[in-house]
Amino acid sequence: MDATDLARWQFGITTVYHFLFVPITIGLSFLVAGLQTAWSRTGDEKWLKLTKFYGKLLLINFAMGVVTGIVQEFQFGMNWSVYSRFVGDIFGAPLAMEALLAFFLESTFLGLWIFGWERLPKKIHLACIWIVAVGTVLSAAFILAANSWMQNPVGFKLNPERGRAELTDFGAVLTNKVALITIPHTIAGAFLTAGALVAAVAMWHLVRRPGRDTAAFRSAVKLGSWTTLVAMALLFITGDVQGKIMTEVQPMKMAAAEALYNTEQPAPFSLFTIGTLDGSRPVWSLDVPRVLSLLATGTFDGRVQGVNDLQAEYTARFGPGDYAPNIPVTYWSFRLMIGFGVLAALFALWALWAIRKGRSPAPERRSTRFLMWGMIALPLMPLAANSFGWIFTEMGRQPWIVFGQMKTAVAASPAASSGDVITSLVVYTLLYGALAVVEVGLLLHYARAGLPDVTPPPPAESDEDRPLAFAY
Repeated sequence: MDATDLARWQFGITTVYHFLFVPITIGLSFLVAGLQTAWSRTGDEKWLKLTKFYGKLLLINFAMGVVTGIVQEFQFGMNWSVYSRFVGDIFGAPLAMEALLAFFLESTFLGLWIFGWERLPKKIHLACIWIVAVGTVLSAAFILAANSWMQNPVGFKLNPERGRAELTDFGAVLTNKVALITIPHTIAGAFLTAGALVAAVAMWHLVRRPGRDTAAFRSAVKLGSWTTLVAMALLFITGDVQGKIMTEVQPMKMAAAEALYNTEQPAPFSLFTIGTLDGSRPVWSLDVPRVLSLLATGTFDGRVQGVNDLQAEYTARFGPGDYAPNIPVTYWSFRLMIGFGVLAALFALWALWAIRKGRSPAPERRSTRFLMWGMIALPLMPLAANSFGWIFTEMGRQPWIVFGQMKTAVAASPAASSGDVITSLVVYTLLYGALAVVEVGLLLHYARAGLPDVTPPPPAESDEDRPLAFAY
């Protein structure tokens, strides 16, 4: 592999790894804020225990997300200097706002929340965690606005003399049609992930430690499961809109997602396709009639362009070249994204059924053992769905790094050799592997520990009550 391919592998590994922590942080910050709000309004001790319990998991995940995110910025300058020069004027504003506004809110008020217990007034302390939650969404929104510009460049003009895109309308970048649907879709995925984590940990305690904080963990299972189900419904709604916008701005990505080689009207949705080894044509496909037309155009009779016709169109428009992405990767990542999300929702529904009407899962039953293993795997399902979603989004855009404006093949740093990139790739991979062991170890340790003791300490003795030797 040449330096560009190695740089792509490095960016893919570090980005997917970093995004394992991002959705948990976004979704869990809101759920922790909701738990603390419930305690503030009711005074019920179980909500306080759950707030501190899941708050500790949030802090571990937040810290790991910050550490892994720092590497992303270095890669732009080290491996992708041509790309950085091209998009710098566009990306500067949203990424600066993410750092100066959103991350400032997250880090500052998270610190106040951590050290503000028993120090800040109750309502102000509650406001801190809500500000953290809002900050996570703002952070995601600014970053997704930058990424959406790569999918659908707007609000800019090309400066051929300087070889860069120059910002002309920042509002157009923020209101990019791709960004406006990608943001809610990604946030819904974050709630799917956080809800699954909350439900899984609580169900483990209900099965493995019955009778210990049962009421609190039953409430947590309900909260996490309902969050997962509602998030999945929102993902279907936003994903449907996203598919239609994707068909409009990146028709090749939609064609590759369905392995649709020839334009059809109406177009079927393929449940399973076997293609040639080079991904140039299908061999056998199991189709559902007209469904792809509905997904892509909103009607059962819509016309959907195929890979071959789009290849001819792009060749005439952009010049000679291969404009189709890796179709097997795009096709299967699209289905794995949907499949893992649906599987998570089904396990959340099973969890709600298992605790219906005050019931508790009986540890001796075989069905409970299956449920237990499923709940242990439950947090991994949305994480896999998120990862495959990003793989589909970025791989489906190829060969463009900025759609219609710059190809990935010319975006890498000319001075970076294969040896340079592979050295940093190995170092980052080993480092991230070590961090993964630390992250998983900490999460498992504190998740198994159970709910904390929130009994307030006895009041401090006044000087008059202390023995004379200790009075100053």
